[in-house]
Amino acid sequence: MSGDAARARDRPLVGRPTGVDLPLLALAVLGIGASAPLIAAIAAPALAIALWRNVLGTAALLPWAATRARADLRRVLLDPSLRRTVLAAGLALAVHFATWVPAVTLTTVAAATALGAVQPVWNALLARAGGQHVARRAWAGIVLAVLGAVLLTGADLGAGGEALLGNLLALVGGMAAAAYVALGARARDSIGTSAYAACCYGVCAVVLLVVCLAGGVPLTGFPPSAWAMLALLTVLAQLLGHTLLNRAVGTVGPVVVALVVLLEVPAATVIAAAWLGQVPPPVVLPAAALVLAGVALVVTAPGRPPPVPVPDA
Repeated sequence: MSGDAARARDRPLVGRPTGVDLPLLALAVLGIGASAPLIAAIAAPALAIALWRNVLGTAALLPWAATRARADLRRVLLDPSLRRTVLAAGLALAVHFATWVPAVTLTTVAAATALGAVQPVWNALLARAGGQHVARRAWAGIVLAVLGAVLLTGADLGAGGEALLGNLLALVGGMAAAAYVALGARARDSIGTSAYAACCYGVCAVVLLVVCLAGGVPLTGFPPSAWAMLALLTVLAQLLGHTLLNRAVGTVGPVVVALVVLLEVPAATVIAAAWLGQVPPPVVLPAAALVLAGVALVVTAPGRPPPVPVPDA
């Protein structure tokens, strides 16, 4: 087990924040909150956006991992079981991006981020399917979150097929993210976050490249503004936001960080309203509040701590 993987097992469930944690968490929320509005604004196909952010993320992380986590990368190459886990996680991440990124372009930013935030609910259900106990508070949260998701999806029944399809894709994206997190929790018992993320981004990029080539998705020819926003998306959401969240886990604990991640929904909604003029329908806001309240109950329920957030926004 690598040093940072061992330290991950010793992280407190709920810790005391240091003097720099609060501003860093605020910056992380801003980073992940900008993800969906940036995706909605980029003048490029959704699958191309998903591909390039992973290509750029891999290019940024791999040199760091090769320098600081060489032993972890070697372990992935030599351990068949670990290699299968990382490959499966990369595939799950590709499914997440291939569904959630298009969802943002089809429905409202508020709906897509709220439905994507249901991820901890799917993790709880996966845990229950694996024979683990799920506390009553978690079950109450699951009911609330599912009710909110139904209301969000129903709100778009009269708004046209695209919005409804976007909501369904966001739900599938959340399911895929839950699988990615579950696989990642298993892999990071053996390797650290930097090597794990670099490998998963690389696998995800390869899978998305195959999908884009098979579907004839244009991968170049975008305006300079699209490339600039793709770079900004990679820095803010894929690198800065979740890097800071993973740093904060060591002091404030996974429960606090998991709750902070929920702030992505109002942050993205405010950014989309101010920048894109995308004001969600009235029913979306109370439905999203139900989703967030339900997820908050799930991640604070007694039992195993929620998995450490990973770059899935």
